[in-house]
Amino acid sequence: MSEPFPLWVSWARELQALAQAGLEYSRDPYDLERFQRIREIAAEMVSQGTDLPLEKVTGLFCGESGYQTPKLDTRAALFQDGKILLVQERDGLWALPGGWVDVDQSVRSNTVKEVLEEAGLEAEPLRLIAVQDRNLRNTPPYIYGVCKIFVLCRALGGQFRPNLETLGSGYFPLDALPPLAEEKTTAQQVVLSLDPGGPPRGALLWD
Repeated sequence: MSEPFPLWVSWARELQALAQAGLEYSRDPYDLERFQRIREIAAEMVSQGTDLPLEKVTGLFCGESGYQTPKLDTRAALFQDGKILLVQERDGLWALPGGWVDVDQSVRSNTVKEVLEEAGLEAEPLRLIAVQDRNLRNTPPYIYGVCKIFVLCRALGGQFRPNLETLGSGYFPLDALPPLAEEKTTAQQVVLSLDPGGPPRGALLWD
């Protein structure tokens, strides 16, 4: 699939990453000042090109320190009678349960946490299904990189309970999916996960 951004956005992303690395590893005060200005220029480019307020771009695009790497997002695939579990987001659309990997979590523990928080189920992660570049699969693209990690799980018990993130949950067949929150889950990603009767796929998932 082709690059989801115009070329100038790719340049701005690269400038931001170089500036962030420079701010982390440089010790010379003059170099730090230059890297900070490069970072500001990258944010100004994105703000000018997208009509987003500079403050918002800076918060989303320039809010980290250390060597810049993609963020991680885990999505759990749980099955019941050949149907896949989806949760209803606050906007009424549906997605595989999941979310950002917290800094104190592994892929495995974050998957368990998100299923419990969003679907009310205790889950046992079994195997890795796939790792995808979010900006090549989901819309709209984000200015930063995201790796989406899909994990096959088994439900151990529990039931949905009201929470701040989701309105409900349910199991759906492939030919009757509800409207999806494509920012988080596409129909193709559901198809990727929906193979409960086939042979085990992917690596065993360990911490």
